[in-house]
Amino acid sequence: MATTFKTLTTKDVVSTRNLLNEAIPLTGAIVSGTYADANIKNFSHGIFQAVYDYPYLSSSANHIFDLTAGYSNNSGLSASANIQNAKKINIYNEMAQVLVGFDENNVIRRFDEDGDFVGTATKIDEAYFLNFARLLTKDEIKKGSFTLALGVSASYPEPFGFGGVDSATEGGVINLVDRSGSSGYKVNSPAGEYGILYATGSKLNSSVVDGDGYVAAGLVYYQAGIAVVTASVFSGLLTNGEVTGAAAGNNMIEELTASAISGNCDAFRHRIYNISFNNTTELNSTIYFCRVAHNEFNYTTNPTCLSGSKIVTKNTARDVPVTYITTVGLYSPDNELLAVAKLSEPIKKDPTNELTLRVRLDY
Repeated sequence: MATTFKTLTTKDVVSTRNLLNEAIPLTGAIVSGTYADANIKNFSHGIFQAVYDYPYLSSSANHIFDLTAGYSNNSGLSASANIQNAKKINIYNEMAQVLVGFDENNVIRRFDEDGDFVGTATKIDEAYFLNFARLLTKDEIKKGSFTLALGVSASYPEPFGFGGVDSATEGGVINLVDRSGSSGYKVNSPAGEYGILYATGSKLNSSVVDGDGYVAAGLVYYQAGIAVVTASVFSGLLTNGEVTGAAAGNNMIEELTASAISGNCDAFRHRIYNISFNNTTELNSTIYFCRVAHNEFNYTTNPTCLSGSKIVTKNTARDVPVTYITTVGLYSPDNELLAVAKLSEPIKKDPTNELTLRVRLDY
């Protein structure tokens, strides 16, 4: 325990913030195909399904995201005769109140494809929700990095185009991309910042895309780690109209009303070609510059450095006192030890030199 302390001033302390990014690729083969759905877990409550990177009963399995679907009670699809109608409305409302919030009348806002909450023409009333695990997103999804490729071929057995996955370049896939970059994102969400997902691809109807070939088709919430995809990517936005949502022949919109949520999730997963994004880990650091003057810490306080029951730092009176610094301790104002930093090797200290030890505390 130290017996001599030196006070650090504001000039000796600097705080920094660094963002570390990691590329996360999720292939459609993992999401639907490789493990014959043994990596998909459905629950008795029936309101979402969990997706793992291995069969979920395996000790090696990692949870990668949850998938669910729902619609607003303002949607034209809403009807009491629908399978799980109440649950689908509740899912939509739950996601909306967390991600979109309430208006001035304390009414839950509906998802808005351009994020300005003006008018009713741009509302997303039927949507699929992908809630990514913190294992993947860390602190947040990096802005401008999210891409979701979806197969929109009319054929259910070959969702990415005739000939299977390899023919995706023939036009059977559309990409939903985040074009927000570092400044074009929205900040009017209670869940943090979010960006608009734009669909692009040759299968999109030319009458709905802008001059660059893009059309708004969803939202991505960076800190929440959630992507919202409008169901219209499988219907009104396409040149080939409705796409088949199940082997039985229902299209994706019919699946939203005629199937349970698990069935909607299966239909959506079947058309995931690829998901990719960069996650972000925020690393905060405080750097302490511990300055040792020439006349400081030249005498050891190590109680084991004894000779004749006295602490000895030199052999004769004319010798220069010498110590070796091995450890730096950071103490609270009441001298309580809070952190310890070890040097890679002892540093010689005597009255002829001065040192500055740079201690970084990450959190």
